[in-house]
Amino acid sequence: MSSYLISTVSPEGSDPVDLLIVDGVIQSVGEPGSLDAPEDVTVVDGTGLIALPGLVDMHTHLRQPGHEDAETVETGTRAAAKGGYTAVFAMANSKPVADTAGVVEQVWQLGQDAGWADVHPVGAVTVGLEGQQLSEIRAMAESRAQVRMFSDDGKCVHDPVLMRRALEYVKSFDGLVAQHAQEPRLTEGAQMNEGVVSAELGLTGWPAVAEEAIIARDVLLAQHVNSRLHICHLSTKGSVEIVRWAKERGINVTAEVTPHHLLLTEELVRTFDPVYKVNPPLRTDEDVIALREAVVDGTIDVIGTDHAPHTIEDKESEWSCAAMGMTGLETALSVVQKTLVDTGMIDWSTVARITSRRPSEILRLRDQGGALEAGAPANITLWNPAGETPVNPETHVSKGRNSPYKGMPLPGSVTATFYRGHPVVLDGQLNTPLSA
Repeated sequence: MSSYLISTVSPEGSDPVDLLIVDGVIQSVGEPGSLDAPEDVTVVDGTGLIALPGLVDMHTHLRQPGHEDAETVETGTRAAAKGGYTAVFAMANSKPVADTAGVVEQVWQLGQDAGWADVHPVGAVTVGLEGQQLSEIRAMAESRAQVRMFSDDGKCVHDPVLMRRALEYVKSFDGLVAQHAQEPRLTEGAQMNEGVVSAELGLTGWPAVAEEAIIARDVLLAQHVNSRLHICHLSTKGSVEIVRWAKERGINVTAEVTPHHLLLTEELVRTFDPVYKVNPPLRTDEDVIALREAVVDGTIDVIGTDHAPHTIEDKESEWSCAAMGMTGLETALSVVQKTLVDTGMIDWSTVARITSRRPSEILRLRDQGGALEAGAPANITLWNPAGETPVNPETHVSKGRNSPYKGMPLPGSVTATFYRGHPVVLDGQLNTPLSA
């Protein structure tokens, strides 16, 4: 494997250093110009760049198997690499559903073969995501994919008995259940956030309490069972308050927020552009502020993209018929910079925590999210925080074109992504996969 010298780069925004990568590992770190590098080393100029541990996304939809017209493991992990991600967790709502060892091993192997990023399949909690009986949780955990996170994302595990049993089951191997918090009876036919805007537009509302009631129930179940619970795409001020309350009492709960819920609000639905139709729905300004503050104080642990690509046919239709979801892998870090860094709310070390270090801790990843120091695996993202570029989904690597940021100027860009020491992205462009 080639060696690389990343010169004069700022790890997590600190003073500039040189990083020497040899055989997939950070061999040494030192002051600029101080390292003894091999003669055949490739030098990457890091002047003005931020070095972050490779990003880790706990919440990605890769669509394969079954929905390859919307995304594949290959195209999705290319998009991940382009966005600075070196590991992604693929949600289970494929076709067939990832509810058996066979399916999760297939997804895992596709990720291995692609070579753009680590792919960790998420196993379904219930068979077929139908909420009737538990899936083959133990078989998936013991498979080659070594599944540790289980979720019916896209649907809620609404039966409290099943949820309790799932929490008890994963506890035996230090797994976790990631809940899509949506009380189904309170959201029948819902199209957007319930409130003034939904009333004015005549669209069926999606009340905040539908999310909050499930979170309240599940943190109590997690406390009762003493197991690990993760809340997917938290979106309301009330949800923040419940998770904060639970953490103050030592309940083992973690939570994620999407970039789009940190930036966009329900006011965009007035356009009736279905690109803004998402689950959970875009909320209010008050919710957005509460979510940002919750990232700052640690109530929300991680940024999860909920990258949800759709075909043009499924997305570009009248509002009531359009699929829910937005792409996000290639724009996530720009939105984090815009909403949290450029506003002065957090620094780059906190960015590293919420996009890489904390998700790696939650998911027990040993070779992701660590400090950029000698001996560490060389999973590294080089980020240029300068400049703004209008988003053009047509140039995205993902098959999905359903980006809610089309035409919006967003700051920063990925200059390079090193995956196990290999630059899968270089000079801002896709290079070659690790397996090449």
